[in-house]
Order: sequence, then structure tokens, then C-alpha cells
Amino acid sequence: MKRYLYFLLTISFIILWSSCRKDFEFSPSTGSLQFSKDTIYLDTVFTNIGSSTYNLKVYNNSDADITIPLVRLGLGETSNYRLSVDGISGKIFENVEILGKDSLYIFVESTIDITNFPNPNGEYLYTDQIEFDAGSNIQIVELVTLVKDAVFIYPDRDNTTKIIETLTLNIGGELVQSDLQGRELLPSELTFTNEKPYVIYGFAAVPENETLTIEAGARVHFHDNSGIIVSNLASLNINGTFSSDQDLLENEVIFESDRLEPSFSEVPGQWGTIWFLDGSVNNSINYATIKNATVGILCDGNPDETGNKLNVTNTQIYNSSAFGILGRNTSIAGENIVINNAGQSSFAGTIGGKYNFTHSTIVNYWNNGFRQFPAVLLNNFILDENNVATLADLTDANFNNCIIYGNDNPEILLDEIEDNGMVFNFKFTNCLIRFEDNNDNFTGPNYDLNDTNHYEGNVFNENPDFKNTSVNQLIIGDNSAAINIGLPSFASQVPLDILNVNRTVSPDAGAYQHITFPEDN
Repeated sequence: MKRYLYFLLTISFIILWSSCRKDFEFSPSTGSLQFSKDTIYLDTVFTNIGSSTYNLKVYNNSDADITIPLVRLGLGETSNYRLSVDGISGKIFENVEILGKDSLYIFVESTIDITNFPNPNGEYLYTDQIEFDAGSNIQIVELVTLVKDAVFIYPDRDNTTKIIETLTLNIGGELVQSDLQGRELLPSELTFTNEKPYVIYGFAAVPENETLTIEAGARVHFHDNSGIIVSNLASLNINGTFSSDQDLLENEVIFESDRLEPSFSEVPGQWGTIWFLDGSVNNSINYATIKNATVGILCDGNPDETGNKLNVTNTQIYNSSAFGILGRNTSIAGENIVINNAGQSSFAGTIGGKYNFTHSTIVNYWNNGFRQFPAVLLNNFILDENNVATLADLTDANFNNCIIYGNDNPEILLDEIEDNGMVFNFKFTNCLIRFEDNNDNFTGPNYDLNDTNHYEGNVFNENPDFKNTSVNQLIIGDNSAAINIGLPSFASQVPLDILNVNRTVSPDAGAYQHITFPEDN
């Protein structure tokens, strides 16, 4: 028995001793490392704004355990790049070990001040490299970042308390303290040009009796929870123009996030909204793209404004996490509008108001989860915290020569609380609409599709033949049911489609005249 116990103890000791041995022998690298990429493009960043973190995987495909004598940035400590190797941050590393048939991750970031370089001319291509070893064994991975200069607009911060300034909103002449970080624009900031991009932190408010003018070709980028607010008696005029090269869109005004990486290019909800407060006047948007907001356009009040509170023409609104356009007891007119991919409705005219859309494509192919509302929502009420409704007249809601479609069904909702004396006027004329009510869930006079007071000349549930809804390509093809169904009298009011094609002879419904799609190779 003693001999047996001695044998067990001996074996246990050998196993324990073996597991604790440090017998790995590392040989110097011979320049035979392999990498997951030979160049790391850190995408475009704004000056003095940190980049995302990018990774490089370094492989030791040999059986030997190796030591890389030196891993460094080519520009050394002066480099604007930062590395993290095996969890240690720095710019120069010595004796980095990799086991045989193993690998390690290197993480790369950058923050670059464009003013440190001569004659940047608005942007600068900054480069460096990661060097592995030296001499005849040196191996290199290139680093490339495009840095853009920009005009930055951000709220003030109290130097003592470090509290960021919040906005006092001027709503219909009444001052309301909000918890929105931001500030009013200065007189020198009331014209946005196309010379540099604009980057807005918090909400930039247009002061009372002032106008923010955004010129053709301007680019406006918003940080998280940021946007533009147009105050009482203030105005916003967005003056984009048509560009013959729709791939470049150089004359269009573009509103999007300040995240410039390709992986963020179509992500909804990255910034707040363009908000027209009750009391703002004479607002116009022409040739703009508004993408990746929470609400693309939020418009409040002034339902009886002469000439409309907001006129929107030749404008695309995509990837809104809530609404493309949300009107609340207001007055909006739209021509050649394209809206798609909203978490709730592409267009919602709520608490009554006055809305007129002609030759617009208002669709919703949201695929990021369930949405509660259809592409087009109209109602005449708002509920308070006690579920008590306040009603307002829907004076007009006219959709002429439009396409209203999507991946849900139906794609219109007419949510009326009836009350004596209240007005709920709407009409769809010569539109292509998705509305199938196979279970008779939608009843009452508002859904009588044969009532010419509300529905006239429409086509229901036929194929719109969009080019590619998943990437917001909503031009229609040769097989579209929208071809030639537009009423010429409305086409004469909007004679050119959003691509500047004449539509007066045979108008199609929607913002685009149809084309023949090129065949796939």
C-alpha cells in the first residue's frame, strides 16, 4: 500500500512539475510573418476627431516559437497613429512573442490635426507604416487615412462646472428651457457653403428673425443626438441644385452622421433631426439627401400658413429610425420626394394639418425589425398621459401621382377620431398604392376605395418594379405598374422628375420616370 501511495505521489509531482515548466524557446523572426492585410485604410476622418479602431492579424505559420525584435510605427513617437499590441498601448514595441502556428492582434487608431501639414487644401492623405523587425528581415504594413478639414459647431461648456450648454427653445414666441445640448448659431454661421464640411455637435438653433441658408454642394454632418432647430420667426433655406452626375451628387446638399466609415453609411438613427418649431416661417428644402437620422424632418405648427410652412422638393430621405417626415398639426408641400426605410412611418401627418404631395415616392421597406405603422399615416388627434385626445382638423391631405408602397400591408392608415364639426379631408389621386384588406380589418367610409371623393384613378397592389429597395434605389423599371398612370394636369405642375427627365407627355406615378434596367452580366 505504501509503495502504491509513493507511486501516486511521484506521478502527481511529475505532472505538476511538467505543467509549470517554462521550456518555450523563442527564436528571432526571420521575416516570414504573414498578415491579414498589407494596407490598413482607416477611412476618412475629420481633423482632430479620433478614428474607429482597426485591427491587423499577424500570423506565425511556422512550427517555431518566435520573437519579433521590433514592432514600431515608421514615424516613431511622432506618428499620429496609435497601436495596441497584446493589450499594451504604444508606438514602439520590443521582443514581441508569437508561438508556433499562432497569431496576435494589433489594433490601430488615429487622431490627426490637418493644420500640422502644409497646404492641405481641405483634405490631406496621411500615411505611415507598421514595421516588423529591421534590416534584411523587415516587413511592412502600410497605414493610410484621409483627413478632412471641417467647420465645427458645438455648444459651449462652463469652464468651472464643465456643464455643457443647453438650449432655450423659442416655440411660437414662448421660451421653453430644454435639456437639449446646443446653442444658437452666430451671425457668421448663418450661411453654410460647400467649401468645407460642417460638423455639428448638439443642436444648432437658427435664432428668431434669422435665416440659415445652406448653399448647393454643402455637406452637413451630425454627431449623436444632434441636429438643426429652426426657431420662432426663423427660416431654413436649403438650396441644392440638380447635378447631371447622380453618382457624385456634387450640387446636392447632404445631411448625414459624422461617422464616415463605410460600415456606418446606411445605419439608421445616428443623429437627431431637422426640427422646424411652431412659429418658424418660409422654410424650403430643394435637392437634399437626409439620411440615417432618428426623424429626417420634424415639422410643428402653423397649419394655416399661407404658401405652406415647409416646401420640400427633389429630396431623398432614407434610413430614419423613427419617421422620414413627421408633421404635427403643420403645413407641408412636397414634390419629387423619395422616402424609404423608416422604423415607423415614412410620412406621418399627425394632429391634423395640411399636406400636399405630388409625384412623390413614399415607400417603406424597413428590414431592421417590426414597425408599428404603414408607409403613410394620417390622424387628427394627440393623446395626453391620461389617454385623453385633443383633436385638430385635417384640412387637406392630398397625394397626387404618387407611389405609396412597402414590405408591409396595408401601407396607408387613416386614423380618425370622429367628432361633429371636425374636418378630415384626404384624397389619393392617380397613385400606385399597396392596400390589401383580406380580413376586412379596415372598414368605414375612409377605406371605401370606390369613393371618388377620397380615391380616384388609383392602381392597387400591382408591382412597382423598383430597382433595388434594399439600397434605396427607387427608380422604376419597364415592368412597373406606375408607368403612364399619372394625371397630366399634376405632371404639368412638376414637369421634370427628380433626375431632370421631362414627364409631361406620359407621366409615371412617383418621383421618377421609368427606365430600362441594364442586364446583369
